[in-house]
Amino acid sequence: MSDQVVPAVINLDVPGPVISRHLYGHFAEHLGRCIYGGFYVGEDSEIPNEGGIRLDVVEALRALDIPNLRWPGGCFADEYHWMDGIGPKQDRPSMVNTHWGNVEENNHFGTHEFMALCELLGAEPYISGNVGSGTVREMSDWVEYLTRDGDSPMVRLRKQNGREEPWKIRFWGLGNEAWGCGGNMSAQQYAAEARRFGTYCRDHGGNKLYRIAAGANSADYAWTETLMKQLGELGCAYRPQPFMQALSFHYYTIPGTWQDKGDATVFDTEDYYRTLAKAAYVDELITGHANVMDCYDPGKHVGLVLDEWGTWWNVEPGTNPGFLYQQNTLRDALVASLHFDIFHRHADRLVMANIAQTVNVLQAMILTDPDTKALVLTPTYHVFEMNKGHQDAASLRVDLPAGVPTRETLATVSLSASRKDGKVLVSLSNLDAGAPADVELDLRGGALSGVRARILTAGNLQDHNTPGAPDTIAPRPHDQVTATANGLRVHLPAHSFVTVEGRLG
Repeated sequence: MSDQVVPAVINLDVPGPVISRHLYGHFAEHLGRCIYGGFYVGEDSEIPNEGGIRLDVVEALRALDIPNLRWPGGCFADEYHWMDGIGPKQDRPSMVNTHWGNVEENNHFGTHEFMALCELLGAEPYISGNVGSGTVREMSDWVEYLTRDGDSPMVRLRKQNGREEPWKIRFWGLGNEAWGCGGNMSAQQYAAEARRFGTYCRDHGGNKLYRIAAGANSADYAWTETLMKQLGELGCAYRPQPFMQALSFHYYTIPGTWQDKGDATVFDTEDYYRTLAKAAYVDELITGHANVMDCYDPGKHVGLVLDEWGTWWNVEPGTNPGFLYQQNTLRDALVASLHFDIFHRHADRLVMANIAQTVNVLQAMILTDPDTKALVLTPTYHVFEMNKGHQDAASLRVDLPAGVPTRETLATVSLSASRKDGKVLVSLSNLDAGAPADVELDLRGGALSGVRARILTAGNLQDHNTPGAPDTIAPRPHDQVTATANGLRVHLPAHSFVTVEGRLG
């Protein structure tokens, strides 16, 4: 079969909106083995750790330039009471994690441990507060405890627990999934709660909060409109009220039904295409929520946040169904690469995204084996690493004058580009399960030197990494990039992800 040729035009000298590094954010919930056995192994563990935090996990995530970490949930956030997780560990009361496996939580990983983790990672914390079962005072006190200097009851308590200086924490979530596990509220009911909670989450000293309202489930555009109405009047003079700076929505790629989501590693080609089509739907969702927001906020003062996204499969056989442990194949990696191309195109409104979840849960970056203590980097991890040059880079518009090949509604070639510090990064995905493609990059307004490329692919869509075979899917140099009169020709084997980097001039 001859390669499909896709022409693409990139104007290197016309930078667009900046791709926030926070689009490459992560999410860690007290769920299964994400925290305990993932991030946190305890100070007495034989696994190298600092204060109980697993250092090989930290090292792997630092290699991604991880920008932020959302915690403690998820649904768990709205039953979590932060004061149970401070002070001497032996004095911390336990609780029942009713959402995820009905297991007992000993609260040994709490506020100080999370902040220590963020400092080790070099990541900004994103804390989800408890609106569902908590109080305004509880969240207000948490903000004060973490971010205030001077002398106050919460400051004294923090110092008593070993931290003299306040932390800088911008990102605060006003609850989570208020339409469901966060309280089963109506949009109007939650909007009133968000106004109240957001009002009493104060800016202390030089710490300016970025309050993120719990937004819609998938395509609930009415929820988004209800929140936007709370922030100001319709029209071009829109200046949002100060009690929230952004609103979120959640979308998971689930090709099956909620009851039978599909298997992570046993699937056929039709399942594969169905999955990628579901992943591509996030473009329509971001566009829909952004269009509603544009009606009220054409100046784009309010940010849109997709703080839960990723694939969701049936759990691995033999594991606790409440722990959401699943394997991660090449298919998952291509779901991620497609998402990032879409995120980059919406960089003017989308300010943050958080994959669910970082370790051992859903579409994880890292899997840790409880028996061998081995750490496995997933194919999705490698997409984040290969794409990290897009963080805080100026997006570059990609025009496809002849369109792209499709399979039913799915465009099987996807790409995006950016520039930063004199470098250009182009990301290209061939989603076709069986056919290769060539992309002819017409590079205008400049030229690239020192071009290098890498590829992520595998013999089979179902291939994945395990403790016994950790590098079945890993990046390798890609030598099928050739210079042309107008730019570059990039060969994309079937089901592959390729990045091309070069220096301007």
